[in-house]
Amino acid sequence: MALQGNPNEELRLFQTGEHPCGYWPDRQARDLVLDPQDDRLGALYPMALGWGFRRSGDLVYRPHCAQCRACVPVRIPVARFSPDRSQRRCLARNADLECRVLPAERNEEHFALYQRYLDRRHANGGMDKQGPHEFDRFLIGSWPHSRFLEVRTARSADTPGRLLAVAVTDVTDTALSAVYTFFDPEQQHRSLGTYAILQQIAWAQRQSLPHLYLGYWIEGHQKMDYKRRYRPLEAYDGRRWQLMEDTGKPRSRQ
Repeated sequence: MALQGNPNEELRLFQTGEHPCGYWPDRQARDLVLDPQDDRLGALYPMALGWGFRRSGDLVYRPHCAQCRACVPVRIPVARFSPDRSQRRCLARNADLECRVLPAERNEEHFALYQRYLDRRHANGGMDKQGPHEFDRFLIGSWPHSRFLEVRTARSADTPGRLLAVAVTDVTDTALSAVYTFFDPEQQHRSLGTYAILQQIAWAQRQSLPHLYLGYWIEGHQKMDYKRRYRPLEAYDGRRWQLMEDTGKPRSRQ
């Protein structure tokens, strides 16, 4: 399959075979994948985000299941974002923390936190067996887009604060994309996943970038439905981005 993104450039798309769905264990899934061998892939990635694609390592994909349209690409128009009461409480609860943006490079501290997170949140799910190579392949890849947003307790005069979370974030000229966040499983009271998204929104606002991409929203899914709490939220229907209603449904245009 070919896709025209530029009149002078043909982009090749592949459809995967069926594989177990990562969200609903009783379903099978398929993906559309941009040609992994295309040496323009890193340059094409920002445009692919606008088409509802997502990155996993160096793979740029979009769900393309025959009988299911549950995965809806969503993004936050950050200039219009206003935190709700719960999100404001999260910011206040974590006012003692410090954030900094670093190159996406694994170190022992990052990997140890990642392993603790997987052991608690994904025990016996396959991901808990990942080593350093899998960490690099899944979270960093070979393109220069990624950054690590570190969240730490306040530093002392001589030492940095304790690492609590890392939000892996892709940076393009037009948007940020939230790839994956892992955090200290002993700090659930801090709602570090929410805090990381709020910090990524603030980061995009500082850089005057219009959007933060959140990947896929899945209505009714315990781990994915939370994304509709960020308002306003835009959803991609396969042709265009539309604002979502309070019900979680894309707003139709007359």
